[in-house]
Amino acid sequence: MKKFRHPRAVAALAAAGAVAAIAGCATLPSPAELDALTQQVMKASFREQGIAKMDRIEQDLAQRACSSPDAPPADVARRIEAEALATIKPPSDGKYLGDWREGERLAQNGRGMTWTDAANAPSGGNCYNCHQISKQEISFGTLGPSLYQYGKLRGVTDPNAPAAQPIVQYTWGKIYNSKAYTACSGMPRFGHAGVLNEKQMRDIMALLLDPQSPVNQ
Repeated sequence: MKKFRHPRAVAALAAAGAVAAIAGCATLPSPAELDALTQQVMKASFREQGIAKMDRIEQDLAQRACSSPDAPPADVARRIEAEALATIKPPSDGKYLGDWREGERLAQNGRGMTWTDAANAPSGGNCYNCHQISKQEISFGTLGPSLYQYGKLRGVTDPNAPAAQPIVQYTWGKIYNSKAYTACSGMPRFGHAGVLNEKQMRDIMALLLDPQSPVNQ
């Protein structure tokens, strides 16, 4: 099968080849020049379709800083975390926990935000892609830490009790915008990016913190 390449992508790749050829007999391009060329190739290779728009390849401060092979400077990391923390919104009705059964379904669901999806189609959390959560599920990723017995290990017997509020609020914040706590966290910014809505976030919170959830048995 013949592979199609967008003309702009071909031109950008040709430019990249020229840079590589020149590099053999001249000074290598600067990191800034290479970054600019990479952006050129990416923009030439992408096209809008359905709900997937060109803004998906535009990087914010955190994405730019954390795409570097080196960790961002401490002051940049602090700025990223402070800006992320400011984006976190608590539940509109003050209720952090929903239905853990719905949370488990969301954790199992990796569908959403592809160009074929409708703009109003709810996304899944895809949590098992990176975490162990319930003991019953034997297929899970290990990119993130195990969340099995998440609430139980933290002594949460009543998520609504005042003593439990710090961990409840932290968990909500971590799901909403993980970069508030670790600048280069690889966890999706579910709330900030609109991947999950408020109800979905509450249901995943219940999966992690409700004492009745199988996660905490």
